[in-house]
Amino acid sequence: MTDNTWAAVDAYFADAVLSPDPVLDAALADSAAAGLPSIAVAPNQGKLLNLLARLAGARSILEIGTLGGYSTIWLARALPAGGRLVTCEYEQKHADVARANLARAGFGEEIVDIRVGAALDTLPTLDGPFDFVFIDADKINLAGYVSAALELSRPGTTIVVDNVVRQGTVVDAESTDPYVVGARRMFELLAAEPRLDATAVQTVGGKGHDGFVLGLVR
Repeated sequence: MTDNTWAAVDAYFADAVLSPDPVLDAALADSAAAGLPSIAVAPNQGKLLNLLARLAGARSILEIGTLGGYSTIWLARALPAGGRLVTCEYEQKHADVARANLARAGFGEEIVDIRVGAALDTLPTLDGPFDFVFIDADKINLAGYVSAALELSRPGTTIVVDNVVRQGTVVDAESTDPYVVGARRMFELLAAEPRLDATAVQTVGGKGHDGFVLGLVR
C-alpha cells in the first residue's frame, strides 16, 4: 500500500458516495488561487463531519481553524433552520476567502460568524454552549483548544480533533517537532480529563497517514 493507493481509494469513495458539488469545488479552487495551503479536509472527510454533526443534532457548531471555509461549508450544511456556526481563523486573508466561499454557498454572517485572531484569545469571548466542535488549527496549541472547547460545551457535546497522527510520529516520545509535541500534550490532557470520553482513530487517504480524535463531553 502506498500514498498513491490511499489517494486513489479516497477518490473512488468520493465518486461512489458523494454527488458532484460545484460550490465545494469552487471553494477549493478559489482557496488555491488565493495561495492558501492545500490542507483542507478531503471530500469524504468533509461528509463525515457533516454526518457527525447531524447525528449529534447540532444546532450550534464551533470550528477552530477556518482556512478557506471548505470544512465550514460542510458543517454549516448540517445545521437546522435557525442554527449557528462560529469559526475561528488566525489569518485575515484566509477569513476573507472563506467569507466569499461561504456567501456563494448561501451562508451569510447571520448563520456563520467568522472571528479573526488567535483562537486562544477569541474562544474566551464566545458564548456557549456549542453542540459540536471541530478543531483543525495549528497543532502546537491542541491541548489549549480542547480545554477551551470544553469550557464552551455541555454534556453531550461532540468534539472532533483532526490531524493527530502526524504521519505516525505521534508515537515518538523523544520528538522535538512542535506539532508532535502539541499532539502528545493533547493526548495527555485527554487521558487526565474526566469531562471527556474520547477515542482516536488513525486513517490513510489522500492526506497520507493521519487520524482524528472523537470525543463526547460527559
